[in-house]
This record gives sequence, structure tokens and C-alpha cells, in this order.
Amino acid sequence: MPAASQPLPGAASTDARRPVGVPSESAAEKAAAKAWTVELRELGRRAGSMREWEKTLPALPGWGVEMIGVPEGAPVELHLRLESVMEGVLVSGTVDVPVTGQCARCLDPVEDTYTLDVQELYAYEGSTTEATSGEDEVRRIEGERLDLAPLVRDTVVLTLPLSPTCTPDCAGLCVDCGERLDDLPADHSHEVIDPRFAGLAARFADLNDDADGAQPGPGSTDTEEN
Repeated sequence: MPAASQPLPGAASTDARRPVGVPSESAAEKAAAKAWTVELRELGRRAGSMREWEKTLPALPGWGVEMIGVPEGAPVELHLRLESVMEGVLVSGTVDVPVTGQCARCLDPVEDTYTLDVQELYAYEGSTTEATSGEDEVRRIEGERLDLAPLVRDTVVLTLPLSPTCTPDCAGLCVDCGERLDDLPADHSHEVIDPRFAGLAARFADLNDDADGAQPGPGSTDTEEN
């Protein structure tokens, strides 16, 4: 049997090169997603049991539309009440989410904070609601925990405007120079020349420049000879 190969002197092992204590990206994502799950053991299944849930959690990726959304990792404040009912757990309350994006008219940055109302029933596995509802019609409790991230994500995405604006009456950009119209004087305008005469206008401009730059020749006089 051939002898096992030995590492070269001075060569670092694979374990030595691996950073210590730095979780992989997938592990970090799993940890962030797990923070959005609620353990229901303390709530119990007795109808009427209630629990307040106040937390600040980092936003997960993908919470937005094309021009505006919640930055990944941004702090999301949850002020929720979890109430046990016959068919599951009723989640209600408000969520404060910071959003950033770009004005659809002038392309300036847009920043805001939304306070959104949420109310959703999470159905127990095997309940009548779970059995009689389609896959996308009701949220389900998995085991003894429920996941709040999809609820908040859907609420945010459905609230975000497809064409956000920096101000409600933003005038946008000048189509000729590209400057913000709100930053320009009220009489701002550009001379419009018919493209059919553009060449002729340029020729006249050159002739005027030549005439303005012409100097009197040597010995010329303004007095008329008799």
C-alpha cells in the first residue's frame, strides 16, 4: 500500500487557511431567517391566550420592487400581538420599515419609513381552515412555530409604489438639458430649431462670427475721398 502523502514543509493546511468564527453566507442567511420565527410553546393552544411580540429584526433580501424597497439588513420594528384562536394563531399589529429608492421622475434618492398594519391568521396543521384552503390562501403553522418574514415581505411589497417620487408634485427632468425642473427658473426654455434648417442656421452663425472678427485693412479710412 502506498504511503500517505505528507504536506510540504511550510505549507499551510486547509484548516489553517479557513477563517475561524466567520459563518458562511448560507449559515448567516439561515440565522437571519430563523430570527423571524416565533416559538408558540409559551402561547399554547388554549383559545384566548395572547402574547405581545416586540422586536427589531434585520430585513431579509428581496423586500422591494424595481425602484424602491427595504435594504437588506435594515432594522424592521415589529409591534405585534399573537392571539390563540380555535383554528390557529391570529397575528395583528404594526410594522415600521425603512425604505430607500429612486424618484421615478427626477432620479433623486428617496428615503422614507412606512408604518404598516398587519393582520393574518396562521392555521394549525390539520385544522378545518388548513384543510379547506388552497396552498396560497392561508398561512400555516409548521410544528410549534410560525414564520413572520413572508407576512411582512408581502405586506411591504404590496404597499410600495411602482413609481416612487421624491415629492408628490415633482416636475421631473428637462428633456433638453436633463436638469431638475424644480431647480430651474420658471421661464427656463431652450431654443428649438427645425432640424431641416439646422445646417442653414449654423452657416449663418459662422458668417456672423466671421463678420464680427473682421478687422479694417492697413491704410483704410472712414473719410470719403474728394
